[in-house]
Amino acid sequence: MPSSAVASEVNAPNPRSIQAARATLADYLPVTPVWELRSDRTEARFGASAQLIAKLELFQRSGSFKTRGALMVMLAAQSKELEHGVTAVSAGNHAIALAYAARLLGVHAKVVMPRSASRARMDRVRELDAELVLVDNVHEAFETVRAIERDEGRLFVHPFEGPHTALGTATLGAEFVEQAGELDAVIVPIGGGGLAAGVAAAVKQLRPECQVIGVEPFGADSMTRSFAAGSPQSIERVATIADSLGAPHAAPYSFELCRRFIDRIVRVDDEQLCHAMAMLFHDFKLACEPAGAAATAAAWHVLADELRGKRVGLIICGSNIDSENFHAYVRRGEEYQVPERGD
Repeated sequence: MPSSAVASEVNAPNPRSIQAARATLADYLPVTPVWELRSDRTEARFGASAQLIAKLELFQRSGSFKTRGALMVMLAAQSKELEHGVTAVSAGNHAIALAYAARLLGVHAKVVMPRSASRARMDRVRELDAELVLVDNVHEAFETVRAIERDEGRLFVHPFEGPHTALGTATLGAEFVEQAGELDAVIVPIGGGGLAAGVAAAVKQLRPECQVIGVEPFGADSMTRSFAAGSPQSIERVATIADSLGAPHAAPYSFELCRRFIDRIVRVDDEQLCHAMAMLFHDFKLACEPAGAAATAAAWHVLADELRGKRVGLIICGSNIDSENFHAYVRRGEEYQVPERGD
């Protein structure tokens, strides 16, 4: 497991603080269900004795796990920090989550999104009464949101960094191990690392024997590069259909939690993501976005041999995708020829 003196000193969410956060969020958010993914295809791939247990966070309010972190940050803020509203930067899921949380708490939200973001996600942000600012790329988006924070006095709610964000996502991990029981491994998607940091912290402290494996797209692998370098790294551009995992850089706090609690990271490509989306739709009637299929793609395409016969947890983290792109990606996945094991 990656570790360092610095990582061990990070003030990670602990079981007591996670339980308190669960109690806080219980007034606002549902406990999302778990479901065993069993079909003829899964039995052929992983063995009849294997169990793939999915945490269906795509059913969370706002359509993704992001609502947990956004709410925890805002609920922890002083009232004077919220009086001028909140702001955030996002390609979609965090924008929707922040807009939802802000409306829930009666706070005005101003969200910065790249123009390349899904039109359906932009429309959803507007439906939730948030103000939308469009920019050319994610790097410009971070510069713009910092200017809004400075000039308008809004509270910046980071999409993946910070103790309260990780505490929010840790509630997901704690829920999962409570619902699923003993697991040999949990596979969690990584974008900026906020989801993985919180989930891994919870799983490793509550079930130390459980392996935690992160998964990134090849076209947005900032955490893989950061693990290799031993410090947070940036990527030149995002080049994946899993735009929800397209963070332009890793950040210190979430990086250190990931380095402390995640055993290793694997990567998947866009074809594998499409295949996983198609399988989840056809076999289990789950309509998820590419990021939501990342854990399944990793299990199926990268980890299948070592997971045979095991009890594995998969985080299905989001479902914010428009029907046109969903259809295109599922069709692409249907046409993908899965290599035989050993190829």
